[in-house]
Amino acid sequence: MLIREFCAENFTQIPNAINHGANRVELCDNLAVGGTTVSYGVMAHSVQYCHSRNVPVMVMIRPRGGNFVYKDFEIQMMRADIKQARLLKADGIVVGCLTEQNQLNTAATAKLIEAATDLEITFHMAFDQLSPENQLSAIDWLAEHHVKRILTHGGSMNEPIERHFGYLQRLIQYAAGQLILLPGGGISSQNAASVSKNLNVQEVHGTRIVPIAD
Repeated sequence: MLIREFCAENFTQIPNAINHGANRVELCDNLAVGGTTVSYGVMAHSVQYCHSRNVPVMVMIRPRGGNFVYKDFEIQMMRADIKQARLLKADGIVVGCLTEQNQLNTAATAKLIEAATDLEITFHMAFDQLSPENQLSAIDWLAEHHVKRILTHGGSMNEPIERHFGYLQRLIQYAAGQLILLPGGGISSQNAASVSKNLNVQEVHGTRIVPIAD
């Protein structure tokens, strides 16, 4: 079965998205800036609603828009939000930390992984800001630290994901047996099946991944 992860801005579209086939939710706010963490109330209600329909919830952990270079106090904020997600019984979190040189910030990421304990972890599209060689080493490090999947477009978001199939296939082959590569960005209900078939993946992600969001 193809997992259609619906990228939800707040709670508003979640009921219709589930009714139209979304079978996992990435919960975030402020998609105009790439997504931030929702409020306590939104998180609590969304997790309860989704779980009542057997749909897992991955919570975006990001205190602000902008870059993915975080100061120590922001890491502490994120650890507190991760704790809240655990207490509210979310299924997982979505995080991503880089250095000022656009490399994986292993120290910051390790602190968030530690806070997550048994939650599933997705590393988000900050991954796409890494150079190709750094992406491969990032896959190795993230897999070693029990990150379950990486969300990636495979290249510039200004280009359709189909143009990145060749590179995505190489990443998927490299990551095989280590973690899941989750394609996202420009995937809709119209091309989700085609993306899944061409990349031989069982999970796809997007704000229009089911018809209700078109």
